[in-house]
Amino acid sequence: MKVLITGADGFIGHNLRAHLAERKEVEVICLGRRSTAADWEAGIRQTDAIFHLAGVNRPQDPAEFAVGNRDLTRNLCELVRTTGRAIPILYTSSIQVEGGGAHGPYGASKLEAEQALLDYHAATGARVRIYRLPNVFGKWCRPNYNSAVATFCHNIARDLPIQINDPAAVVRLVYVDDVMGAFLTFLDAEVSDEPYRHVEPEYRTTVGDLASQIRSFHEARANLLPGRVGTGLARALYATYVSYLPKEQFAYAVPRYGDPRGVFVEMLKTPDSGQFSFFTAHPGITRGGHYHHTKTEKFLVIKGRARFGFRHLMTGERFELFIEGGESQIVDTVPGWTHDITNVGEDELIVMLWANEVFDRSRPDTFAQPV
Repeated sequence: MKVLITGADGFIGHNLRAHLAERKEVEVICLGRRSTAADWEAGIRQTDAIFHLAGVNRPQDPAEFAVGNRDLTRNLCELVRTTGRAIPILYTSSIQVEGGGAHGPYGASKLEAEQALLDYHAATGARVRIYRLPNVFGKWCRPNYNSAVATFCHNIARDLPIQINDPAAVVRLVYVDDVMGAFLTFLDAEVSDEPYRHVEPEYRTTVGDLASQIRSFHEARANLLPGRVGTGLARALYATYVSYLPKEQFAYAVPRYGDPRGVFVEMLKTPDSGQFSFFTAHPGITRGGHYHHTKTEKFLVIKGRARFGFRHLMTGERFELFIEGGESQIVDTVPGWTHDITNVGEDELIVMLWANEVFDRSRPDTFAQPV
């Protein structure tokens, strides 16, 4: 299947090309700013579906809106008609057409482009899908252009200032990977003839909250608390923020505490699900020798041979485990049992550790008691 993308060198175009490249049955034809009229005609004649992403949104002369949006789309439809085939077309419009293009010449030009596609659909019966997109954010979006998310991520990652005129201003957002998920269904057979579609989920937030959340990602390298970034808007924003990191910032240092026994390194803390770290121990060294009332921990031996010793605080019952690195066994510490870990091997011991709560020096719930 041959798929043509207009505006292939733009933000959405780059993401679409990456996703389509993952489909072995799809061959992509790219049209960009440097493509000639001959390129357009040749590409359209051989394509099976068109993603029409090209357009103008920030010209120096407002008259360019009509040329780059309305006229370009009309010409595209005419070229498709000359092939004699009803080629499906997906178009990226804008929420600025709402209210009849009341948002000015940009909205008006996109609305007229939509009408050209609807006329093409009526004349040929070809599938047409139109997305009135709000602000789209994600990797590869151009900062300091027309995306607050891209600008905030780029500048905050580099400790540059950002400008906020109205922190309470509401922003409507869709994430580029959700846009791609919606777009890719266009290549599948469908019964619905409805041209207008929406990308879900759509997020609504304020400019102030947006900036605050992105700043928290920047601060996470110092406090080790990236926040709840596993779902929803936070997940999408965090992935976007990380994509704007300079290459020199791909790696960063975390707290490391060393003494004659080995080292202890903190990696990550969560708001309500504990923290991750690892430690080392030289041969013959014992770590731990304490108990907890409520705190629990999980240990995973990565390298070496460890003896885990346990003693019940009230009954004095003792128990021990011997764990080899690479066995992929988790050892739990149990409240009310004092415990320690001894390197009983000949090499350095490396152990990964998860605790169910972030360490609080004022209430450590850690009490020294030899096994």
